[in-house]
Amino acid sequence: MPSQSAFNIKHSTFEGNIQRILLAFTLLLLPATAWEIPKNCDQLIVGTAKSWDSSYVSVTLYERTRSGWKAATKPVTGRLGKNGLAWGRGIHPFTTSPHLKKEGDGRAPAGVFQIGGAYGVHKSIKKHRSLPYRRVTTRDLWVEDSTSSMYNRHILLDHEPSSEWEKKAQMRQNDYPHSLKLYIGHNTAYANQAAKPNGGSAIFFHIWRNGGASATAGCTTLPEANLRDLISKIDPSKNPLYLLLPQAEYVKLRAEWKLP
Repeated sequence: MPSQSAFNIKHSTFEGNIQRILLAFTLLLLPATAWEIPKNCDQLIVGTAKSWDSSYVSVTLYERTRSGWKAATKPVTGRLGKNGLAWGRGIHPFTTSPHLKKEGDGRAPAGVFQIGGAYGVHKSIKKHRSLPYRRVTTRDLWVEDSTSSMYNRHILLDHEPSSEWEKKAQMRQNDYPHSLKLYIGHNTAYANQAAKPNGGSAIFFHIWRNGGASATAGCTTLPEANLRDLISKIDPSKNPLYLLLPQAEYVKLRAEWKLP
């Protein structure tokens, strides 16, 4: 792997905006007592799987109203990691049992995560005006190399990728399922805080593969129409979060975490 000094990197203004948004939300989301879904979260994407080892998920977007959580979309079936789920690193209390997410384990991170911006190859998408959208180029990389100081970060090269390391990290791979994605803030790297090495990287919502016949390496995938609808409804001013849990864990934590 080339060292960071082996190529010039433009620190992405887009990534900087995402970091500022997520960091601001983090400060607001920290509770003072027992943990629950933060009161300033008014949009919650809920994903539930049948078990820790299931690669199928049911996804519903909820909005908080004066009378409680109300479904804003119908449940839609999606796919998760081929090996199921493992606890991730998000805003929920840290735990490792029965599994803790690791790079390359084929599991989707369970827990509660902030929602970042959208990325895609399209000139424009239907979205809330405040949701950042980055039209990726061949120079946009997402670093999944756990030994890199840029691990789990979006970076923008000032040249066309030339090394194998750079090419492998390209976000634009002429792979349609990855042509539109929404960032899930698992193991997030901020400007002053590195992601946990080997803790898992590049976790997104994106278009499912083979009509849903294929599981993922850890992302949550949905039919394209449902993904586009979900992205169009995400409002950053409502501090949106993604909750992903096995069904039994959801039932156990529902009252304590004040879930829908």
